[in-house]
Amino acid sequence: MTRDGLRGRVDAMLRSPGSGLLLDLDGTLVDSEPTHRAAFATYFARRGWDVPADMLHLFAGRRGAEVFAGVEGPWTGEDPMTLAHEVIACLDVVAHPPAPVAGAAEAISGWHAAGVPLAVVTSATNAWATAALELLGVADLGVALVTAELVAVGKPDPAPYRLGAEVLGVETAACVAAEDTPAGLSAALGAGVGLVLGVTTSHAAHVLRAAGAHDAVADLTALVP
Repeated sequence: MTRDGLRGRVDAMLRSPGSGLLLDLDGTLVDSEPTHRAAFATYFARRGWDVPADMLHLFAGRRGAEVFAGVEGPWTGEDPMTLAHEVIACLDVVAHPPAPVAGAAEAISGWHAAGVPLAVVTSATNAWATAALELLGVADLGVALVTAELVAVGKPDPAPYRLGAEVLGVETAACVAAEDTPAGLSAALGAGVGLVLGVTTSHAAHVLRAAGAHDAVADLTALVP
């Protein structure tokens, strides 16, 4: 699909009655995957664990505790939640600051002004999501947050996106979603989101399309009204 064609489809969907916009956070609104990867690398080095770089990708877009619980590694046998909290404690936003993804703030503020309900659907905590919206300058808009605290299971399970649509009072089929990881795409598609875009901040376009993305974009400028 051409860029203009995609913008037209997004515009048509979101201006239809009963539509909604569901946005992932890390790697989609803010380029923070390097921040998180650095935290994992720091923690693994501190523990003396030699974890291959490709194994770090297993954590992308997912709740850390669920990956620790479900993937065999040097952490096997330890408490997954404790491990996840210890990784979070290694986050260093000074050394590895997250950066806004182009178009993210404009997309949120623009569709909010147009009266389209929005929700951030993330595997992160409420505190991290709130800080990211502050970084984008849109924290005062009252964007709904579906965070790790609100669902029993995280992405790639569809539950977070189903809850996102429920919170907005819309059907998932009438929603547009943006995600940067295969796990997130699986969650959105599994929930029945009507248009799911892959953002290539973390994975190449062909990887995201293979995971089911209806189209792939470099940033969120295609979502700006």
